[in-house]
Amino acid sequence: MKQRTLKGEASITGKSLHTGQEVTLTLKPAQENSGITFRRVDVIGKPELRPLAEMAADLVRNTTIVSEHFKLHTVEHVLSALNGMGIDNAIVEMNASEPPIVDGSARPFVTLIHQAGGPVEQAAERKVFALTAPINITDGSRSIFAFPYDGLRITCTSADNRGFHTQHLSLDINPETYESQIAPARTFTIYDDIKPLLDKGLIQGGSLDTAIVIKDDKIVSKEPLRFRDEFVRHKILDILGDIVLAGPPIKAHIIAVCTGHALNAKLSAAIRQQWREANDPRARKNSAPESEGGKSAPPAPLPAPPAPADAPAAPTPPAAGQPIEKRPVVGPLRNKLNIRQILNLIPHRYPFVMLDRVVEVIGENELKAIKNISINEPFFQGHYPGNPIFPGVLQLEAMSQAAGLLMLRVTTYENKVCYFMSANKVKFRKAITPGDQVLIHAKLVKVRSNRIGTAECTCSVDGEECSSAEIMFCVADATAEP
Repeated sequence: MKQRTLKGEASITGKSLHTGQEVTLTLKPAQENSGITFRRVDVIGKPELRPLAEMAADLVRNTTIVSEHFKLHTVEHVLSALNGMGIDNAIVEMNASEPPIVDGSARPFVTLIHQAGGPVEQAAERKVFALTAPINITDGSRSIFAFPYDGLRITCTSADNRGFHTQHLSLDINPETYESQIAPARTFTIYDDIKPLLDKGLIQGGSLDTAIVIKDDKIVSKEPLRFRDEFVRHKILDILGDIVLAGPPIKAHIIAVCTGHALNAKLSAAIRQQWREANDPRARKNSAPESEGGKSAPPAPLPAPPAPADAPAAPTPPAAGQPIEKRPVVGPLRNKLNIRQILNLIPHRYPFVMLDRVVEVIGENELKAIKNISINEPFFQGHYPGNPIFPGVLQLEAMSQAAGLLMLRVTTYENKVCYFMSANKVKFRKAITPGDQVLIHAKLVKVRSNRIGTAECTCSVDGEECSSAEIMFCVADATAEP
């Protein structure tokens, strides 16, 4: 079987469930072996990430993905639609942190797939991972299991804590059964849970247009139930979205009892660990041991996946004549940044990018970065011909960019920029010339209201300090007036 992407692109606009933001989501074709990638066009640099199990966090009534650049909330419905319809490679482009909830099901995203021209085959073979051993994860009365199986089958039991509305369904999953039997099932909530969720700042965009409400043994909905057992079908919908975090498409029989996003994410992590061990025996040292009581211990952090053995050396021609963008994809949170990741965080561009790499992040308040000084720098044409010296004001700029990165790391980085405010205790001790590698050391010493920061910074070459300053700056919305 070949990998599949979308023939073209299509967009949908609506309100998100938890943040209540108005958002436009666009599905686009993608290169072979790239997987499902999210792109935030509202964040400087339009960073991308491929959601994986090690990025999952804040799994309260939704699946949230966290990277070093931004968060994604409630991604399970769009992931479910792409997975259920057999799409291997696609770009999900959004101008906010959460997809539109639309009617609370995955049916609008299935419709969007058809509007984009539907799935088209690519040249590369689809590599499906078959489980090598059973997986058992339990949490009190909740549990989820996965067993080797020639295909993908989900057996699910759904019930609330009071025993109302107990439902059971077992179904083999393919694009036809998914579109007709699973995608239309809407999300639901217990009436008594609504106020606590609102108090947590969740479901800000929720309404009877987007969810079914269960009040005791009664159903509150703007339309009749789409299925007699709609609740368990939506649970299967969520499982299909959450197992995308495992990485490869899988063959398994998944059996779930009263599961939720947190348990689904643990299953995805365990499947991902099995996949790593099958591809690289060295990954076995990271396996999570069985804990007492038959529960699975939390999975160890996973190393970066090996490159596919048959990955092409050159880009594959796009499907159906459509142009396909190929951009660097953001990985999990880390304490080093390369130049592509730096450009995703700061608004500066040539010739004013004064950082080449972040080489170390020390705790929450300190980092070290480097700037390589080349004779090709454009400012050497005038500073000074015959005696080139790295200008002191640009040393200040390098220190400010490093401090700004650090400030964004400890506050928030979504659609934010740092503005330089002042420099105190500035000293220049030694000239920096072409061929030097400058180490910029920034340490936050004061933060007020998560908006204004002060950092002590130095520039040094070969261990000798060349300049120093105390930098003050503020964090503001990227779209706001400076």
